[in-house]
Parts: sequence; structure tokens; C-alpha cells
Amino acid sequence: MMEQADILLSSAPLDPATLNKRLSAGTSTGAVATFTGLVRGKGALTALELQHHPVMTLTALNTIGAAAMARFDLTALLIAHRFGRMKIGEPIVHIATAAPHRRAALDAVSYTIDVLKTQAPFWKREWYGDTSRWIEPTAEDHGKAAQWLGAMT
Repeated sequence: MMEQADILLSSAPLDPATLNKRLSAGTSTGAVATFTGLVRGKGALTALELQHHPVMTLTALNTIGAAAMARFDLTALLIAHRFGRMKIGEPIVHIATAAPHRRAALDAVSYTIDVLKTQAPFWKREWYGDTSRWIEPTAEDHGKAAQWLGAMT
């Protein structure tokens, strides 16, 4: 199978259709699954800001990607993650998986986003007009990651 996941960290807006074209699935691929996470409008929220440490975040995403590639026998994996300030409705993350069978492709998407939310070092700040607050992964986020990782979280 493929040796390494395709990882993209970008301050520019993500275009899922363009990103899907980067997925080099190969002839043994029988299924492709994707997930796009958007900035969700809730209450008075006006924007979401993500900060990261480029080396630490890239290392974490490569580790998550390598684990997903091996665990689900993927033929390809793309993880694209945005950083900076984003408006309501803009894509934050796009994950595309390719595998010989649909269950592996679908499970790999779930695994990747669930683990990424707690294991990749992104610092999130919600903006409400001119005021903001930092947010942490929720107990539900940690629980979903723990289901995949066991006692590691």
C-alpha cells in the first residue's frame, strides 16, 4: 500500500473538490471516503481561530496518518487542515481515504478525525465579535479518541 499520508497545513481556504484530486488512490482501491469539517455557527460566534506549531503539528499529523494507513490498509490518505482565522461555514479540515473496501475507508475517516481532535496540537479560539475565548477538546472528543486508541489517551 501507500507509504505515507499526504498532509497539508494551510492558512488559505480549503477547497474539498480540489483536495480530492490530490488523492492518488491506485488500482487496488475499491472505496474512497471523505469528511469535511466546517466552522459551525452557534450562538453569537463570528469566527474560529486555530494556531499551531508547524513542526509539532506536522509531526502529529504524520503519526496519525501513518497509524491510519497501517491500521486500515489504506491505498491513500489525505489530511488537509486549516489554521488562522476562519469565518462561519468555511472548511477547517478535509480528510480523504482510499482503501480496497468501503468499511476500511469509512472507518479510517472516523479514526483520523477522532484522533486528530485530541492528538494534533492545534489551539482553538472562538471569536464573538471583538471578544474571544480559548477552547479545549471536549470530554466527548476524548471519549471518541479513546475508543480507537484504548488507554493511550
